Amino acid sequence: MTTPDPDGPLAEQLLRFTRRVHRIQKQHLLRCGLGVTPAQSRLLRTLAHYGSPPRMADLAERLEVVPRAVTSLVDGLEASGKVRRVPDPTNRRVIRIELTDDGRGALRELHDARRSAAEEILAPLTDEQRAVLGELLDTLIDGGTGRRC
Repeated sequence: MTTPDPDGPLAEQLLRFTRRVHRIQKQHLLRCGLGVTPAQSRLLRTLAHYGSPPRMADLAERLEVVPRAVTSLVDGLEASGKVRRVPDPTNRRVIRIELTDDGRGALRELHDARRSAAEEILAPLTDEQRAVLGELLDTLIDGGTGRRC
């Protein structure tokens, strides 16, 4: 006899909610007309948090992806003028990635698109429900670090 999984329905709800969030964010990205994919958007946001231009290996580590994935993302963003490769001033074999003015402008538009997506997602909730959701999400984000395979 199998034991019922009490968290199964909740896990399914979380997965469905995550897919909905991604779908709505993607729709808002398309509306802003920047031609930036969700993965490129994430790279731009990550790049903006560095004080000085990072290496691609640094970006891959921060994004938790393989370096080849970062290369493809940077290629696309560089082709559209949002980032540029620059030589490291102390080691010319090292290439760093920096935002361009177009990239910073795109980040502002992406921020607005993400805010609009969040407003759409949270629209059915009252202020009190939003506060409770925020607390619950904080608990889940900061919660237990034990991993199960």
